[in-house]
Parts: sequence; C-alpha cells; structure tokens
Amino acid sequence: MPGFKLSLGFTIFYLTLIVLIPLSALFLKTFTMTWEAFWSAVTSERVMASYRLTFGASLIGAAINVVFGGIVAWVLVRYRFPGKRLIDALVDLPFALPTAVAGITLTALYSSNGWIGQFVEGKLGIKVAFTPLGVVLALTFIGLPFVVRTVQPVLEDAERELEEAAASLGASSWQTFSRVVFPTILPSLLTGFALAFARATGEYGSVIFIAGNMPMVSEITPLFIITKLEQYDYTGATAIAVVMLVVSFIMLLAINLLQAWARGKSRK
Repeated sequence: MPGFKLSLGFTIFYLTLIVLIPLSALFLKTFTMTWEAFWSAVTSERVMASYRLTFGASLIGAAINVVFGGIVAWVLVRYRFPGKRLIDALVDLPFALPTAVAGITLTALYSSNGWIGQFVEGKLGIKVAFTPLGVVLALTFIGLPFVVRTVQPVLEDAERELEEAAASLGASSWQTFSRVVFPTILPSLLTGFALAFARATGEYGSVIFIAGNMPMVSEITPLFIITKLEQYDYTGATAIAVVMLVVSFIMLLAINLLQAWARGKSRK
C-alpha cells in the first residue's frame, strides 16, 4: 500500500463518492420541504404503521438470529458430523440467492396451500403468509448469515484451555459457557445483531411477496417509499428515507457503544 497520506486521501475520496454524496443529496432534497410538510409526511398514520412493522420485525428477526445463529455457529465449529460442509455452505445461501426468489419461495411454502403453510395454518391456526409474521420470517431468513459468519471465526480462535481449566476446577457446562465462552463471543454476537438489523431495515425484495402489502397491517417502509416515488412525490419519499436513516444510525450507534462496553468488560 502507498504512504499514509495518499491512502487516507483515497479512503476519504472513496467514502465521499460512494457514501457521503448520496446521503447529502438525500438530506438536501428533504430540506426543500417546510417543517410542516416534512412532519406531515413522516408522521401520517400509514407511515407510522410501516415504521412499527419495519423496525419491529427487524429487531425480532435479528434477535432470533442471535440465538439460533449462535447455536449454528457453535455446532459448525465444535462438532464433526456427516454433511457438515454442506450445512456450512447452506448458511451462505441467503447471500447468494436473489431476494425476490427468496420471497417467492417463502410465500409458496408458507401460503395457505403451501407445503408448510397448509399444516401450520390448518393444524395450528397460525397464518404466516401475508401477515406481519411472514415479514419476520423473511427478515430472519436474510439475516442469519450475518450472525453465523461473525461468531464463527471468534469461536474458532477461542482458547480451549480456558474451558478445560474451568472444567478442571469443577465448573459445570453451563457455568463454563456463561462465564468463559459467552463473554468472549458477546461482542461478535452484538456485531452480528447490528448487521442483521441493518440489513433487515432496508430489505425489500424478499418481503413484498410474503407480506401481502396491506396498508396499516403488513406494509413495510421501503415499499411505502417506492410507492411515493411512483406517485412522483420525491420529497415525501426522501423525508421518510431520512427518518429511517436517522433511526437506523441511532440504533447502530447504541449497539456499537454496547459492543465497546462488552469488549472492555471482557478484558477486565
């Protein structure tokens, strides 16, 4: 790599071109609105319902992935079994699969006459497709690899000697996990949660098919932004996008601060 000044200059130029200029354009377009028009655009009843669904489903999906993604990473790292490489490759499937294909597939599986949906809805009375539950399912699907691939290398680098020492001192399996393993992987779990949440808030393709897109019920904010653009209401679309950007940034900042606290606590 070249010297520090040249590398730093290239880094700033690249980030400005790819990130700062588009975001600045978003804010500048929104600033053409009056405060009353902005507030009316971002706080209408339909928009607020889409906020609740988008951020709520994203949080639930990311939380589910923290639990089960952590378990998947643990199994892939700590155990040997037939088909391990195949399962390891399947974890990356949501990365490679086009989101629209994922949405169509999930809808076909969980609709009332789908392979899974006919049993879930018929036997348990739980409707998945075209409901907020379907949105959570889609966001959980696309967020799983972020948690697994973040936790997996940390578990691989973890010192087994600490666990063996804890066991030799009489610690149970649960005590060893909660006091030795969990503090080690907690920062990576939080990173995976943040990545899964950020990915879910902006997800569009895999959700629009299974959500049903019913206003006030299963309409996500990205779809509402697209609707505004189709109506040539560009300022209204950018206003809603700015709100999503600010809320996402605040939540990611809080998660990063929590990460730093967890790292500092694990080092003590």
